[in-house]
Amino acid sequence: MGLTLYHFPPSAPSRGALLAAKALGLDVDVQIVNLFKKDQLQEDFLKINPQHTVPTLTDGDFTIWDSHAIGPYLATVYGKDQSFYPTNPKERAVVDQRLYFDCGTLHPRIRAIFYPIIYLGEDQILDELKQPLEEALGFLDVFLEGNNFVAGDKLTVADCSLVATVANLVAVGWNIKPYANVNNWFARCALTIPGYVEVNQAGAEEYGKVVKSKMAPGQLH
Repeated sequence: MGLTLYHFPPSAPSRGALLAAKALGLDVDVQIVNLFKKDQLQEDFLKINPQHTVPTLTDGDFTIWDSHAIGPYLATVYGKDQSFYPTNPKERAVVDQRLYFDCGTLHPRIRAIFYPIIYLGEDQILDELKQPLEEALGFLDVFLEGNNFVAGDKLTVADCSLVATVANLVAVGWNIKPYANVNNWFARCALTIPGYVEVNQAGAEEYGKVVKSKMAPGQLH
């Protein structure tokens, strides 16, 4: 039956899962679920994922959702290069920590700023939300000190998740240049991950366009 990914391009987590599949060289049938049009609430999708989130992956009769579970699953089942999701417990723990940093720290701090603008009619970025996001970018910059990628010198599934998250931030006009390690890593991922422009950049630009159309001028400098 093959692999099917239910996907929404503006969603950073959704792109993170697709980037992982591309990095692994997998052929995935991509089915678009438009969150802006509430496609995720349709009955046929609720039968697949009652939590109605994207990305959602089906692999034959197996279904899993959350990008931070999908990427490791694909790497474990289909990966040929153990460096992408290491089998060594200590190396894998570092990759997992970076994945959890994305889903528990960086992405939520970005979402706290831009979800109200996209969905709730807000048009301002609250000052009290900026500092936690800058702090998270500072943490990521430290992770990258002396490393080419977020968990060491080789691309891992954690890079796919984190670069998708940072791409949305860049697309809305947030300045990451003060974080030199992050800025250099961001460019490195674009050159390293197969299909990066099509999979990640295009979706991030769509996200950025939506945010900027709803955000008051002068919010970002």
